[in-house]
Amino acid sequence: MTLRTPAELADALPYLLGYRPEDSIVLVALHDRERRGRFGGRARLGIPAHAEDWPSVSEQLTQGLIKGSERRGARPESMVAYLCQEPGAGESGHDVMERLRPLAQLLRTASGRLDVPVIEALCISDGRFWSYTCPGQGCCPPEGSSMGLPGTSVLAAAATYAGLQVRGSLRELTARLTPWETTAAPGQEVALDTASMAIVPRILDDAGRAGVAEEALALARRIRDRLAAAPAVPGMRPADLRDDGLLEDEEAATLILALQDRTTRDRAAEWMEGDEAGPALRLWRALARRCVGSYREHAAAPLTLAGWVAWSTGDELEAREALAMALGSDPDYLFARLLHQACNEGLDPESIRRCLRAERTGRGPAQNVQSPDPGAPHAPADPEPDLEAEPHGPDAATPPPASRRRRRARMSVSSGVRPPRRGPGAADGPGSRPGRPSRVGDRPGRAGEKADGQLHASGGDGGGRGAEEDG
Repeated sequence: MTLRTPAELADALPYLLGYRPEDSIVLVALHDRERRGRFGGRARLGIPAHAEDWPSVSEQLTQGLIKGSERRGARPESMVAYLCQEPGAGESGHDVMERLRPLAQLLRTASGRLDVPVIEALCISDGRFWSYTCPGQGCCPPEGSSMGLPGTSVLAAAATYAGLQVRGSLRELTARLTPWETTAAPGQEVALDTASMAIVPRILDDAGRAGVAEEALALARRIRDRLAAAPAVPGMRPADLRDDGLLEDEEAATLILALQDRTTRDRAAEWMEGDEAGPALRLWRALARRCVGSYREHAAAPLTLAGWVAWSTGDELEAREALAMALGSDPDYLFARLLHQACNEGLDPESIRRCLRAERTGRGPAQNVQSPDPGAPHAPADPEPDLEAEPHGPDAATPPPASRRRRRARMSVSSGVRPPRRGPGAADGPGSRPGRPSRVGDRPGRAGEKADGQLHASGGDGGGRGAEEDG
């Protein structure tokens, strides 16, 4: 299908991304000359709340998309820019368009300096769109042009026929991975406090670590099978509510804390294909929603597992979002960082699957089925390769600066466990300071560092989910 008008380009955006962007800058690369380009990579970044951040964001996003395209062997000839934001209190869509006009100009200037012109720049707000490239000769109405009803255009019909789906808004996609802020959250936090007193000391003890891993994995298998047997329900929100009802607070707390151990997490990552993958993904989503209150940073482990399973099963959209949220929970979480980079670079996950299959086969069936008697003594587990591939040695025990000690504690302990953020009976070690809220905005992977596709990074105070690449 050929898109010729701004209206068709505006209507195409959700189908290019797979969801409806909100509070977003979106750049779409075009290949071939003479303004007859085919679509290439896409990059999305949350719109920063402060205008002083716009110049640097424009530079980073355009450079990230262009350099990523070059790494894939095809420098874009031009690009289309979108600014998507709903009106605030007392604003109209026209007000939003005018307020964002300097940002559109910055994007055009940044791209022009790299010899990749922006041939169309659109603002989408309040169900209408405006073109920033309109020459102002009466071709575009000042009140904007209507977007029309979603799903009713010729493009929508063609996309449906081709199997392309728009999976709701970005807010709806992230809601299923976001910790609860409901009346159920305090009860879950109490369960996490209680479980931390029993589980964390065992994880930090070499003799107890293996037992925790086996017990937790056996519990996770039971819950995974429970979810697999549950009747299907239509819709993301009803399906997530069903899964929440099948998971007890105490079960969730046990698994969330046990997954802070890298060995346990890496073995859970083996459920990445076949009949295991779907229920496992639902379990990791449900656990991410249970990382409430002061345990929000613990969400990095289940979010990374959710991102890994989504990527392994071909859902790159959810994979990028989950991995970006994992890095938002803990910017130092190396497994999420590595997977996010690999997914953005368009690598094949099969190499990781082969590694995990080999590990599973090497342990043999006896270690893959049931947990031992919880009361029996446990021998220390044999060392297993670490998916994060972090270096170990004399330097690993060197205390980091005080400002980083809290985060680095997870990496300097041989078990790879994350100390609890809080909880009775789980005090910080000597010299460390109490846990502090995770820096959701302090995400790695700025636009200039990413490949041709979705970049999840902070968009400033108001910026939404961050930069994303989609090759």
